[in-house]
Amino acid sequence: MLKVENLTKTFKKVNAVENVSFEVNPGEIIGLLGENGAGKTTTLRMIATMLKPTNGNAIIDGYNIIDNPSKIREKIGILFGGDVALYDRLTGRENMTYFAKLNGMSDDEAKHAVDQIAQDLEMTDYIDRPVGKYSRGMKQKVSLARSIIHHPDVMLFDEPTTGLDVLSSKLIHDFILKCKRENKAIVFSSHNMYETEKLCDRIIIIHKGKIVTSGTIEQLKENYKKENLEELFIECIGGNNNE
Repeated sequence: MLKVENLTKTFKKVNAVENVSFEVNPGEIIGLLGENGAGKTTTLRMIATMLKPTNGNAIIDGYNIIDNPSKIREKIGILFGGDVALYDRLTGRENMTYFAKLNGMSDDEAKHAVDQIAQDLEMTDYIDRPVGKYSRGMKQKVSLARSIIHHPDVMLFDEPTTGLDVLSSKLIHDFILKCKRENKAIVFSSHNMYETEKLCDRIIIIHKGKIVTSGTIEQLKENYKKENLEELFIECIGGNNNE
């Protein structure tokens, strides 16, 4: 389970994230929904120990991001939609194997994991080609595979379908749902209403670094008297009156 407690990040006296708290249970997908710049990515980077919080903490399986960053990194997988971060001269298989070894997997464990993920993500036709020759969608699949190769308990997805076509996006959606069935705790950050409604069990709407509301989509539609998620979202962030 992931528990986030009052996470706050201040840059030059401005709170990019302020007192964000939530929990994610095994087998649950929580959606962080917000505009660009709302604080979604900063929140995920703090959970992933890539940014040190100004205040607050996050806990996974009894370890926290302040005192046990190396343990936290063993337990999470993270994918940022705009950053594939791969080695172009290596093949897809070599990239995935390299990151498996970095996470302490043996040769046999790495080979089995790579073969399984390549099959799940329909990568077998090109996995042994250099990554530099891949399309954007192919690279994103390898980046996704790299992030979860070590079978982490908690998955952090930050707009993972950015720049992908419909078929590639669907494949990643299906893979995220497979992770849910495998009882992983998943945080899915997006500003895409369709993806959020399709994938998430609960949502958290963030605006200007603060949580403005949270709950199931159906609950929130009823509470705010809105027929669809887009209308609900606009209502929660103040419509077009934001500065």
